Amino acid sequence: MLRNKQFSIWRWLLALVGLFMYLGDIGTDTALVFTYFHEEHYVWSGLTALFIITGLTVNQIFSYAWFLEDMHKNVMDSKPKRWYLVLHIFGMGILLRYVRALMSCIQDFDTADLSMLKLFETFLESAPQLLLQLYVHQNHEEWSVLQYMSMVFSFFNLAWSLVDYRICLRKSLPQSRELPSALPTTVYLLYKLFTITSLILSYSLLLILSVYSTVGFTSLWLLGTIRAHHLKTNFCSSGVLELLYRGVIGAVLVFTFFNVKGQDTKRDMTVYYFFWTVINFSTPLLMFFLKPELKTITIFLVVSGVIYGGSLLGLILLVLYYRFLHSKQEAKKQYDEVDGLENVDGQEKETTPSTRRTREFIKP
Repeated sequence: MLRNKQFSIWRWLLALVGLFMYLGDIGTDTALVFTYFHEEHYVWSGLTALFIITGLTVNQIFSYAWFLEDMHKNVMDSKPKRWYLVLHIFGMGILLRYVRALMSCIQDFDTADLSMLKLFETFLESAPQLLLQLYVHQNHEEWSVLQYMSMVFSFFNLAWSLVDYRICLRKSLPQSRELPSALPTTVYLLYKLFTITSLILSYSLLLILSVYSTVGFTSLWLLGTIRAHHLKTNFCSSGVLELLYRGVIGAVLVFTFFNVKGQDTKRDMTVYYFFWTVINFSTPLLMFFLKPELKTITIFLVVSGVIYGGSLLGLILLVLYYRFLHSKQEAKKQYDEVDGLENVDGQEKETTPSTRRTREFIKP
């Protein structure tokens, strides 16, 4: 009981900080939209707005669909269905979920859906936004306090969503009901941050080299989406939502590796990080030879150093995490539980929709 209560308090604090990060990220990015528009940078304003709208729209669709699913299975009251629809139409679905989580106080409320939606928002809005602002600064020497704030909130929103999702996934597993230990969580967070940040910086240099690099990024998203389709993910209750989900998976894979179908991914991860290494280690060299005027620019040298250093540290932490800190037995159970059923003493037991979605979702 004491352990569960401690976990509930921890989850409440996570929700509170997550709400702050979410509002700060969306707020600073929205302010940038109007700032760029006022300064007549219409393309930057439009792209910033596009990332915000894309993340919000996709999240509202999934959030309301999951509310309907929970109502249909009598997991929650169906009376406020119309009010929920109105709130989601106005883009307030995530805020609604945060309010529900915080109002649950220290009770053991279910935040699985919120954690997944935050992860969606991170790779549909925060990560692309971070890339855009880095490009604007490096290529156009446009900088302001608001841009600093936008990048800081995007970065910490990214970090927080990764930690929050890992904790929520760990809590949802029947064989693991305690708080995850600090060391594996810290190593996992650093491994993700180093690999994602170095890749985003490489993308920003490629954009400086040529804006047509966006065609390459789009191709990566398409390949990730096709890969998810090839694996025949079975996450949503409708075909249309499943296609949208696979598109989200494609966006996630542009920035980081995640297990799409809950299976052994040693080969897939090796292939992914092979190409990841090629991109990170070749991009600064391409810039060095194709744009020699940048050789003496301090920011280029700093970015190149961060890319190489972050890539090396990320790979070391990746190996350390999966070799010593990631329980193979627990991982096997976690990967096998993707159909929304628990196997207890040979008996199959149906889980709640939220718990099923947590396990079916992409695994770290």
